Amino acid sequence: MTFAKRLVAGTVIVLVLAMTVLVWSAERSLRRDLEGDIARALESEAGLIREALPSDSLAWGEAVRRLAAQNNHRITLIDSSGRVRADSDFPPGPLPPIENHAGRPEVQAALHGRTGINGRESVTIGRQLLYVAIPGRGHPAVVRVAASLSQVDDIVRRAQGAVAGAALLALLVGAVFAFFAARSIAQPLTAITAAARAIAAGSPPRFPRSGVPDIDALVQALRQMHRQLADRFDELRREQAESAALVEAMIEGVIAADARGRIVTANPAARRILGYEPDEPVPDLAELFRVKAAREVVDAVLRGEPVEDRQVDMDARSFLVNARPLPAGGAVLVIHDLTEMRRLEAVRRDFVANVSHELKTPLTSISGYAETLLTDRPDRDTTERFVATILSNARRMQDLVDDLLDLSRIEAGRWQPSRSRVDLEAVARESWAALARRTEPQGAQLALDLAPDARSLCADLDAVRQILTNLFDNSLRYIPRGGRVTCLSRRNGEGIAVLVRDNGSGITREHLPRIFERFYRADDARSREEGGTGLGLAIVKHLVEAHGGRVSAESERGIGTTVTCWFPDSAV
Repeated sequence: MTFAKRLVAGTVIVLVLAMTVLVWSAERSLRRDLEGDIARALESEAGLIREALPSDSLAWGEAVRRLAAQNNHRITLIDSSGRVRADSDFPPGPLPPIENHAGRPEVQAALHGRTGINGRESVTIGRQLLYVAIPGRGHPAVVRVAASLSQVDDIVRRAQGAVAGAALLALLVGAVFAFFAARSIAQPLTAITAAARAIAAGSPPRFPRSGVPDIDALVQALRQMHRQLADRFDELRREQAESAALVEAMIEGVIAADARGRIVTANPAARRILGYEPDEPVPDLAELFRVKAAREVVDAVLRGEPVEDRQVDMDARSFLVNARPLPAGGAVLVIHDLTEMRRLEAVRRDFVANVSHELKTPLTSISGYAETLLTDRPDRDTTERFVATILSNARRMQDLVDDLLDLSRIEAGRWQPSRSRVDLEAVARESWAALARRTEPQGAQLALDLAPDARSLCADLDAVRQILTNLFDNSLRYIPRGGRVTCLSRRNGEGIAVLVRDNGSGITREHLPRIFERFYRADDARSREEGGTGLGLAIVKHLVEAHGGRVSAESERGIGTTVTCWFPDSAV
């Protein structure tokens, strides 16, 4: 039931109860007053009858019938023993047997010298009467006058009808006023309910104005609560967005599961690590891992035990797993991929070993020849040959250090290309000329095949010179005597592709993906004999990528190798 209906129903019930009490109390009061007035009148009448009675008791019957006919009341004369001596309701003649009246309340009071009043149904005549008895003077002992209460009942019924009509009218008027009052209160309450539901749904609420101070105070409190909730929700949404952005941006995989083990959060890193697409459903936590070590971590954290720094190997990759149970049930797993770190550690170890090895060979030669010069004092020709070997190894070490410094500077981002328009033909011939001491004995030849729309490119001049020098130098190590190195240029999309092709021994397919790594040698023995540092192609790769380009290689064993460097077009 609505508030308005409850209010109207309650008002009607209260009015009905009030009207019922009012009618009942009015009836009681009116009946009491009327009976009191009749009792006083009957008492006066009884006194007059007492005075008018003849002294002869035989004439009492006729006298009471005559007096009763005058005032229309029943008159009864009773002696001291309670026997009825005369009664106006009986015809002339001897009285029939009548019950002794000594036990009647009004008679007892009169026999004791008081006025007795009592209302009851007459046993003799079977009507509702009001009896008033007064002491007589000698004989009879009691004079009793009785009047019918039917008149009182009629008056009371009429009064009750009038009061009931007025009560019904008051009830209708009260119900109408209660309806409008309930409506005036219920409408703003309904509006407040709608506003509360809008707040719960996240929609902008509309607050009413009722004119009722208490309801307006409630509206004001609700409006203030809405502002506070909006501020708190905004803060929570901001914190949630920040947390979500932080989790999404983490390179570590983050997985959160509820108390039933269902995945509720899996950031992109976790999906990438576990091999799931962004929109692909993730199974429950207990079924997520196939590796025993990972399942042990899950079982432990679901039992409420934290797991710290547990290393797990999955699919030839290494992961560091940390897991924490949540206070409300469930767990959070953080997976850190150690594969790249392990690879970098291996690269670092290999790099240190390679640098040590590359430096050890010339240092051993320098140390050996220097000791020989100091101890043996060889002839001039031998001394010059030894000094030349020492100088060659020193230059080899210098080249290695220079290449290491260049590579370190490029990888650290401290070097940025200074772009200008570079003439490829001029730079290619200049780079080839710098290697003349090696090209002449081999009889190697340089061929240029530059497309008309790709004769120049926008790049750093020194970088292009170093790139071509390193590529030419690398080709010269593998081409046969009288071999050919070709430099080509072609427009390729939004840039220029510069290719260096040779007809050397080529590189087998298993070595091809790694030739741009530092110190990687497809033919280690031959490269060391030629004196290479093992860093040339690594420098080429980083210089090209510093321009925003890319580098690739194609080769077949016994046919030759082609290295392609692509430079994007850029405004000078």
